Amino acid sequence: MNIDYSKIGLKVGLECHQQLDTQEKLFCACKPQLFKGEPEITFLRRLRPTQSELGQTDPAAFFEFKKGIKILYEANSETSCLVEMDEEPPHQLNPEALEITLTTALMIGARPVDEVHVMRKVVIDGSNTTGFQRTCVIALNGAITVNGKRVPIEHISLEEDAARKTGAEGLTVRYRIDRLCVPLIEVTTAPVIYTPEEAEKVAFAIGRILRATRKVKRGLGTIRQDLNVSITDGALIEIKGVQELELISKVIRHEVKRQINLLKIRDELMARGLKEDEIKNEFVDVTSAFTNTNCKILKKAVKRGNPILAVKLPKFAGLLGKELIPGLRLGTEMADRAKFWGRVGGILHTDEIASYGVTEDEIDAVRKLVKATDQDAVVIVADVKENALDALEAVTERAREALKGVPEETRAANPDGTTRYMRPRPGAARMYPETDVPPIPITDEYVKQLRSQLPELPSQRTQKLMKRYGLNKKLAWQLQDSEYGDLFETIVETTNMPPNFVAATLTETFKALKRDGVEVSRVTGERIVEVFRLVSSEKTSKEAIPEIITWLSKHEDAEPADAVKALGLTMISPAELESMIDELIKKNERLINERGAKAFGFLMGAIMREHRGKVKAELVSRMIRQKLLEKQRKG
Repeated sequence: MNIDYSKIGLKVGLECHQQLDTQEKLFCACKPQLFKGEPEITFLRRLRPTQSELGQTDPAAFFEFKKGIKILYEANSETSCLVEMDEEPPHQLNPEALEITLTTALMIGARPVDEVHVMRKVVIDGSNTTGFQRTCVIALNGAITVNGKRVPIEHISLEEDAARKTGAEGLTVRYRIDRLCVPLIEVTTAPVIYTPEEAEKVAFAIGRILRATRKVKRGLGTIRQDLNVSITDGALIEIKGVQELELISKVIRHEVKRQINLLKIRDELMARGLKEDEIKNEFVDVTSAFTNTNCKILKKAVKRGNPILAVKLPKFAGLLGKELIPGLRLGTEMADRAKFWGRVGGILHTDEIASYGVTEDEIDAVRKLVKATDQDAVVIVADVKENALDALEAVTERAREALKGVPEETRAANPDGTTRYMRPRPGAARMYPETDVPPIPITDEYVKQLRSQLPELPSQRTQKLMKRYGLNKKLAWQLQDSEYGDLFETIVETTNMPPNFVAATLTETFKALKRDGVEVSRVTGERIVEVFRLVSSEKTSKEAIPEIITWLSKHEDAEPADAVKALGLTMISPAELESMIDELIKKNERLINERGAKAFGFLMGAIMREHRGKVKAELVSRMIRQKLLEKQRKG
């Protein structure tokens, strides 16, 4: 599908979030890091929505409450305290985090607020023990330039990160609160981005500025982008949690196709003459149609004594199975709603039910029970009665929305660039003041001081890398744009490794490893530095670095020295190497006599194939050339 994005009126706004690299969390003195192993503390809670001062309840909060979820929180004493457990009021706002955020705002040309007021944003999905997230606006009305276009930055905010979900059993969800309250900067653009590719470039430019502060965390889970996407006649869709920069354009393309196809379904329903009041919440028990069914799902329900309920969707025949994007159909969207609102495993519908082992006779029986014609679709749910009724109610609500087009909602990004239903869009009753943290004035003197010591902009830093370390322009920009720019200087200053080799490894080699599926982001900066130190001290070779990094990505608790030992990459001594070369020459004397100096390539390849990672290529080359020269002289 070739899409003219200007013709369909695509508008995108970005919310770029990045964890700050501070010594303490945002509202307490705990370490802003994750812990491994078993928790020291666990506690169980259920969060409930409350009304705002105007008596309103946020729809997203009410949605989460209706799921009936309980949350089991896990903690340890180093990374969380009574503040994260919501047993103690928050402490003062972290001044280091405030300074980093203000610095970023000034680099973007935004105007700092006169006074920082911490607000509470209602969030009751379990990711916060309090039922809200603390956030505060730090600056307004900045701008960046991307490919010659001015992109307004509406605001820069400072907020606390959420707890991290670690699993679920039934209606109980587990969260670790080590990540809760880690300082997070949010940079929000105006909705002036008009193509998927432009969105990616804008996010990239914002990331460059954030990295230029040298005060942001790196690695998996430390950065994410939320996207606000809309098209003409469609709806504003908020997509949460795009972690990979390269996924932004793909997510937007998928969302545009999804909305276009939902509008086509709307038009088809209107052409079929469907009226909203024809979609009724008339749920019929159709268990009798499946008494002797061979469908495993329904057979299991009958055996358990659960009812099988169905609802007719007038004039929806053939539309529930219609593909919106690869892997996503209208029926899938209805199933997502049913799962969340009804707590069921899924739904079956007549567009695809035959593939689950349901016979034509059973389908006909169901159609008769719900009084459906061939023009109608039927949706079936098998679960306990309360859940099944809630699930079918969610299905009929989504069917009514299909008649209107694209429903406004919040969706979550999947790793493949598709999205899934998350919750309704939040309303205006979501925000209210945080009464436990006093306002913080931002004085002109403080802003002037920060302005006088702003970090280098990306272009300035690139020039410095070229001048100080002799990098070419391409490599300097690659390093600047990578998440390993700070590590580069640490490695070069603390080892004897050549700057060009270090830069190429941190950019091109690491990028190649990622393409091959290696999760390089799981290897901490400290371990990467130590790998280069091992090479510098000749305990392993430069050629061994990719293997060591790959091994470390799968063994997060291990040290680089452990990788060298486990992989058998300890350096071969010069004496051992010389002996190996002598043996190889002796075995291939006839070939060497025939080729003379031209036998170098064969000998070099033979040694490196067998001992790559254990020998220095330049030492092997020097020894072989010397041996061949000596042999030639002897005649």
